[in-house]
Amino acid sequence: MKYSIVLIALSLFAAADAVAQNSAQKSPDRIDPRPFADNSNHWYMGPDKKRMINPMPGKPKYEPTRLAEIGDNMILFQKDNGGWPKNYDFFAILTDAQKDSVSSRHSELNTTFDNGTCFTHIAALSVIYKNTGIAKYRDAALKGLHFLLKAQYSNGGWPQYYPLEEKGYSKEITFNDGAFDGIMELLRDILNSKPQYDYLDAYDRQQVEQAFTKGIDCIVKTQINDQGVPTAWCQQYDEHTLQPAWARKFEPASICNAESADLVLFLMSIDHPDQRVVDAIQYAVKWFQDSKIYNTRIDVIQAPRMETPFRVSTTDRVVVKDTTAAPIWTRYYELKTHKPLFCNRDSKVVYSLAEVDRERRDGYAWYTYAPQKALNKYPAWQKKWAPGKDVLAVK
Repeated sequence: MKYSIVLIALSLFAAADAVAQNSAQKSPDRIDPRPFADNSNHWYMGPDKKRMINPMPGKPKYEPTRLAEIGDNMILFQKDNGGWPKNYDFFAILTDAQKDSVSSRHSELNTTFDNGTCFTHIAALSVIYKNTGIAKYRDAALKGLHFLLKAQYSNGGWPQYYPLEEKGYSKEITFNDGAFDGIMELLRDILNSKPQYDYLDAYDRQQVEQAFTKGIDCIVKTQINDQGVPTAWCQQYDEHTLQPAWARKFEPASICNAESADLVLFLMSIDHPDQRVVDAIQYAVKWFQDSKIYNTRIDVIQAPRMETPFRVSTTDRVVVKDTTAAPIWTRYYELKTHKPLFCNRDSKVVYSLAEVDRERRDGYAWYTYAPQKALNKYPAWQKKWAPGKDVLAVK
């Protein structure tokens, strides 16, 4: 009798555990708008004659649970090569005329990974297919994944635009605005067998694994080594030499803390990291600690309206000394000297926010708290994966 009761109890426990595991593996049944926020925010900034379409008055949108409608929008905007253009809202309710305008320009290959484009769409379409079983969403996700894999350089990096553009910085390997780590997170989720990707066959999974491995190699190789000590990363790199490179005229080759923090958080998410990844995290975390700026906060203040060819400004930003302020970092630190770095649209480097022209001073994120997120996660990560070495320990 006691033996039977034990068996029943064990059976109930196993059943409950199976339900819990199935629940944990269940694909979400809504599309999170947050990964698409950068795209949609740019679309709603104002009309642009270069865009295929502009927003309708009132900005009507689908709810995140309207999977088929959102998926149809993503298929509508997908170009012939499998990629997507940036700066549209894929939750927008479009008119028939707008849909016709987008459909007529499928052959334009202005496809990019900037502003959270492509990897977010593949992930969303995979969720939509998992929940609906409708093949067109799977096919669109596969087409996007094949585009993404084709765009990768042999050294493991990705350009901002693909096909490659002849002029400008878009051919450079870009870590800017989370493009690289966004791609790598998608590949990691596929390799970790998230259920929305169970439609992928063995060949595609092998291609994903190879791309992920090359991506890790690229991250490790591009960590900036100043005078024998690795620090963090630049926003972008020359696609041939893997050296830090300029992007826009006010984005110099430098150590970039915001993008570096995202890279470190991604590296910390890897299960059983190899020694190269462990070392990269350790050096970057030490850099974040050493590059903290104390007793400083940035205030946004009202200012006279100023119109420029780039934007309209009604505010300004000033650096304020505050002994109670949390540590902060500048976005850029100069190579070799490690001095906080700023820049104007004429590419003139300056060393204080006050020296930046107001249009750029008020219109760009020159300071960041992003490294604190990595510092906060470090103690638990260090105990698990590098128990013999705490780079933040007080000596």
